[in-house]
Amino acid sequence: MSYQPAASRTTNTLAVISLVFGIASWTVLPLVGAVLAIVCGHLARKEIRSAPLNSVEGDSMAVIGMVLGYLQFAFLVLAVLAAFVLTALGVGLFLHFLPWHAS
Repeated sequence: MSYQPAASRTTNTLAVISLVFGIASWTVLPLVGAVLAIVCGHLARKEIRSAPLNSVEGDSMAVIGMVLGYLQFAFLVLAVLAAFVLTALGVGLFLHFLPWHAS
């Protein structure tokens, strides 16, 4: 009886980086973390797909990192748009209620 060692599977480094920056985008690095999570996640998935079958792990980590990055990026875009709208609304209301405002 011959013993066949199990094929070694490695975890893709970019997938781990994507997950770490996806989490960091919600804690300490909002914009930079989101962008890095998205970019590293896409690169990791490309590397995993091009590797021999079942030789590289980490696709789910890459996807989770990308989702966290995309959600944070969308949240930041919405927050900036809301800030612009509220600022414009506030300036409009301020100008409307000036005492010398001619109606």
